[in-house]
Amino acid sequence: MRPLRDEILVHNERVKLFSGFLNAVGLGLIAFALIRPLVDDDTPLSWVTGWWSLAGLALHAAAHYILGMLRKEARA
Repeated sequence: MRPLRDEILVHNERVKLFSGFLNAVGLGLIAFALIRPLVDDDTPLSWVTGWWSLAGLALHAAAHYILGMLRKEARA
């Protein structure tokens, strides 16, 4: 008899949820860092734009890394 909650499925869904969250925040940082200066006429691209873009890329890369923590079911 299988348990009420399959622990591997619960773990995988939590990993995917957290990865999706990091990905969304990372892409949001990249978009905010690049699009806002382009829309505002008086705000030039600067080193701050580069740092926020790098932070967004780091979060995006972390999301890809976290997806590697998905578990497989053991076959009997």
